[in-house]
Amino acid sequence: MLLFVDQASTAAEKVDNVFFFILALCVAFLIFITALMVTFVLKYRRTKHPEAKDIEGHAWLEIVWTLVPLVLFLVMFYYGWTNFAYVRSAPRDAMVVKVTGRQWAWDFEYPNGKRTTELYVALEKPVRMEVRSADVIHGFYVPAFRIKMDAVPGKENYTWFTPTRLGSFDIECSVICGTNHTYMVSRAIVVTEDAFKAWYFGDENAPPPGKVQSASAFPPGERQPGEPPGLALLRDKQCLTCHSTDGSVMVGPTFKGAFGTKRTVVSGDAEKEVVADEAYLAKSIREPMAEILNGYPPAMPETPLSDPELKEIVEYLRSIN
Repeated sequence: MLLFVDQASTAAEKVDNVFFFILALCVAFLIFITALMVTFVLKYRRTKHPEAKDIEGHAWLEIVWTLVPLVLFLVMFYYGWTNFAYVRSAPRDAMVVKVTGRQWAWDFEYPNGKRTTELYVALEKPVRMEVRSADVIHGFYVPAFRIKMDAVPGKENYTWFTPTRLGSFDIECSVICGTNHTYMVSRAIVVTEDAFKAWYFGDENAPPPGKVQSASAFPPGERQPGEPPGLALLRDKQCLTCHSTDGSVMVGPTFKGAFGTKRTVVSGDAEKEVVADEAYLAKSIREPMAEILNGYPPAMPETPLSDPELKEIVEYLRSIN
């Protein structure tokens, strides 16, 4: 598959070089061994040598076929190790982004506290990804960057890259993590340094730069026939990757029957009971980390919404109570 995936980071070229070097050696030896096998079959076939002969060992031949593979193995090891050391040594000035995998979405938290469901990075600027999981084992994988790291519950792993191309690149989960594993996709969007700084240091409610790829089959703003506006917004904002509308269990609480119910939330170190009314729902959407619903992981990113959009969502939640 590497043959058909663009190189979009400094690590990509190094990984590809090792891959093609080992591939070339394997192909060369396949041809060489196959040619020897065919030659011996033809030269020493029974019709030419009807009587078998005892062939004694050949010291130099044994030395050669021992030393040559050993040298080649050491060369492959050295070549792979030096490139591995590079992809494991993040620069000190790399921006640290915390990656959280959960069923079934990715969450990215930046040093200034901003959180997104897509990864936004600046061209030619190194990024260190600190990878963790909120539930089961996931695999953070960006094919175009040639980086892949397991997200393991209770453990923090890391990887890093420097993007070398502008554009949008797929993020996938490389581990089968549940029934909706195929939903666990996102995008790494590489923008210019100026565009990134304008977003990173700008209004916290401003949308990230670049074009965001919706997880829905319908473009943002378009609805399926007869679909309530609130449901369309939940789908377009990717809320339905973690919350259900039919009562089924997902990583976040179901929306069905939530409106007006009493629930226990954790604020700081204290627990309290609240009612899921309009005010609570609005706050939990705009400030998801302020009060965490008891029994669920603190994994929900902030979702920029206008007042009319928030009203449509609350009305929809009321309708499916």
